[in-house]
Amino acid sequence: MDKTGKEYEVFVATLQQVLLNSEKYGGQKNIVIEKNKIIKDKNGIDREFDLYWEYKLGGLTYKTIIECKDYKSPISIEKIDALIGKVHDIPELKPVFASKSGYQSGAEKKAEQNGIELLIVREQNDSDWVDEYGFHLLKGIKVCGQFIKPANITSFRPMIDGNWVLENGINIDVTKPFQLNELNNEIFIQDITNNEKYSLFDLEAKLTLENNSPGDYEKSKIFTEAYLHHKGNKYKILSYKVMYSIPEPIEYNDVFDFTQQLVGVVEFIKKGIKLKIFKNGNIHQEEKPVL
Repeated sequence: MDKTGKEYEVFVATLQQVLLNSEKYGGQKNIVIEKNKIIKDKNGIDREFDLYWEYKLGGLTYKTIIECKDYKSPISIEKIDALIGKVHDIPELKPVFASKSGYQSGAEKKAEQNGIELLIVREQNDSDWVDEYGFHLLKGIKVCGQFIKPANITSFRPMIDGNWVLENGINIDVTKPFQLNELNNEIFIQDITNNEKYSLFDLEAKLTLENNSPGDYEKSKIFTEAYLHHKGNKYKILSYKVMYSIPEPIEYNDVFDFTQQLVGVVEFIKKGIKLKIFKNGNIHQEEKPVL
């Protein structure tokens, strides 16, 4: 026997608690599993059971115990006989046996004849990642790639149409650089010729599509008819010169290991089903093949 018998009891209790908490497999709410439960039999003798829980339904109390054996070899009929003798004088108990290594054929037959439910409760193995047709299930995904950062405009220099300024009596000096202190999403260019309007923030996205190689760049654009909008004002522009930089891309390499999400497996010998229990509380049921 392994030296981790108590750890195995905790493992069995953890998986069984998930089953009890699930609506599909439990149905009763707020059931708490007790460990090392002492119960007096009808002769007044204390009997200790590894796991115990109870619930009430229709005015009746249902009590269940699980004996956990962390053996490396299949459980023999002698262990089943021992459990039969242990619960003989406590008739209201529903006995369950949990092992991680299975049962000998004689043990299975004796358990069925005496109403003992047999479980295999274990950690995952390769068989849990193969479907009923023999196809291997996906154990994980590795995602690699680059995240391209958008362009960052460092300088924007529009050329204002001097004739338009004079015709409209606008009080600005077109011989000096036009100062813009707003955010990129507050400055807009309206290109009448191409029937489009976009902010400098949108322009950064366009520049990224045109050139996504890291570095510093400069771009000029000449308009037939276009206007600059900012602070509720409108100015006709002839062109603009923009300086921008493309940052280095962010490399990512993520591994999603689905096997880390599978806590354990519970096999019901008599029912012929296998339940895979995941960290998020999901339970996946599979029918065990008939051999």
